[in-house]
Amino acid sequence: MGGFAAYVFLAVLAVSFFVSAIRILREYERGVVFTLGRFTRVAGPGFIIIIPVVQQMVRVDLRTFVEDVPTQDVISRDNVSVRVNAVIYFRIVDPQKAIINVENYMEATSQLAQTTLRSVLGKHELDEMLAERDKLNGDIQEILDSQTDAWGIKVANVEIKHVDIDESMIRAIAKQAEAERLRRAKIINAEGEQQAAEKLVEAGKILSGDPRAMQLRYFAALHDIAGEKTNTIVFPLPVDLLEGVRPGSRS
Repeated sequence: MGGFAAYVFLAVLAVSFFVSAIRILREYERGVVFTLGRFTRVAGPGFIIIIPVVQQMVRVDLRTFVEDVPTQDVISRDNVSVRVNAVIYFRIVDPQKAIINVENYMEATSQLAQTTLRSVLGKHELDEMLAERDKLNGDIQEILDSQTDAWGIKVANVEIKHVDIDESMIRAIAKQAEAERLRRAKIINAEGEQQAAEKLVEAGKILSGDPRAMQLRYFAALHDIAGEKTNTIVFPLPVDLLEGVRPGSRS
């Protein structure tokens, strides 16, 4: 009886040992296997077996992570204080580096994103933050991607979500925009006056070159005035315009 119990105990121990040695990894998972503390291999996906006690395995998710970058206080190059937050998209491309080269790749990537966000935006003026957001996203993504390469991480995208400005600065920006619109309106009006003056000079040259053209212009002016509701029209007529219509003035 004692021998049977021993067999049962050994059988249960063997089953437990076998079950503890089985690992099943999903398609998007990899296992970083260590043997007696030393890196052995990256296993998976699917069914793998490790030696209990002797080997340990750390699961790594290869899917894209979406990490919110907390709101950061940034002072722009033109000394404007703004509050900026962003979101980054990254994934692990080398599970071995992600586990061995950094203690906590999620926390490390988040902290690096915060410092990079402040550093990059601090080199630009407020107008650039508002108008060139795509360019800033690309600059931040490029810096993060190069610095996280040693951790086996690929930063796919960075998006600045909000740029919050103080109320007083919003009013100042509105005044600046209004002044800019007024300046453009004045420039357009001045350009119109200049073009009109140039056309009048050209017309004067043409009229002065041919007396008959001047006569036609006077007659057109008389026609326009006659259409108005007036009783008496006093219209000065230069004597030299009549030279073309005097008797005997035919050539």
